[in-house]
Amino acid sequence: MKVVIFCHSLVSDWNHGNAHFLRGVTSELLDRGHEVSVYEPVDAWSRANLIAEHGHAPEKQFAAAFPELSSTRYDLTELDLDDALDGAGLVLVHEWNDPKLVRAVGRHREGHGGYRLLFHDTHHRAVTRPEDMERYDLSAYDGVLAFGSVIRDIYLRRGWTERAWTWHEAADTRVFRPRACVEPDNDLVWIGNWGDGERAQRLRAFLLAPARRLRLSGTIYGVRYPLRERMRIGLTRLSYGGWIANHRAPGAFARHRLTVHVPRRPYCEALPGIPTIRPFEALACGIPLICSPWDDAEHLFRPGIDYLVARDGDEMRRLMREVLNDEDLAESLRLQGLATIHARHTCAHRVDELLAVHAELEGTAERAA
Repeated sequence: MKVVIFCHSLVSDWNHGNAHFLRGVTSELLDRGHEVSVYEPVDAWSRANLIAEHGHAPEKQFAAAFPELSSTRYDLTELDLDDALDGAGLVLVHEWNDPKLVRAVGRHREGHGGYRLLFHDTHHRAVTRPEDMERYDLSAYDGVLAFGSVIRDIYLRRGWTERAWTWHEAADTRVFRPRACVEPDNDLVWIGNWGDGERAQRLRAFLLAPARRLRLSGTIYGVRYPLRERMRIGLTRLSYGGWIANHRAPGAFARHRLTVHVPRRPYCEALPGIPTIRPFEALACGIPLICSPWDDAEHLFRPGIDYLVARDGDEMRRLMREVLNDEDLAESLRLQGLATIHARHTCAHRVDELLAVHAELEGTAERAA
């Protein structure tokens, strides 16, 4: 089957975690013999910022790391949808696209048919900025793939779509896997972008303060950290590593003894059950994980078994010390978290779910006919 994906960027993961999952899904589809075409806008802000900071070297590194993956850059004013969608059986349009593109693909589906069309949402804007989402015309779409049940329910409740499915993100285990040949030489690694500062206090309480008091060595990776926060990092024994290409994250995990997950505010308060992709990737690499509080409302993992939960900064400090000093505890977390990923949360599992949605839509159409 020919699958066409419209996304913000496949090539750049600068402040753009959606690229991680889409790369894994695309690779899995290709491995199964499907034809996949990926389109990204020529003016994508993620790619523009990546080039501005690091030049074109990351694009070459991406091509070397993912030789099977490529994308077509398009100008929306010149995009030929007849050509792009010719022979397609399934089309995915990610929510981080121009509403004009979303509408244009929908109009093409109305005029031509012949393929299943799904909108893919992996962001919190349905809760935090619903007025943005109301700009998207999904009237010609078969439905929505939402990365959490709470987002799925919002689409249905607000009448933005008639059909929606929960489609969580997952780890690409081709890339995210333990590196047994690497011995850790640092304590703590954190991989996460600054965002809009909505978790600044939580990062200080659950990451920087415990690391400073325990005098932990390690690294913080991510982009958009203000000067003041980089100065706070400088008060610890942690170093600031800036942007790290996502395919190099497994190596960073392997060089450290533990990592933490501090969800952004929307995922703690309004979006229970959505962990975002970082915990999936960390657990897939077999590194012990400690989380600040979040509600695993959809029972994706086993808190206390796959990872530990710290209710406050003091408990985070205590748990960090225990993981670093108790090898049996650390080994149990490594093995249990890895087992849960391989049992339930790989990109292969998500492609199974995607193809099941496609089959369901095809069966519905056959019954209607």
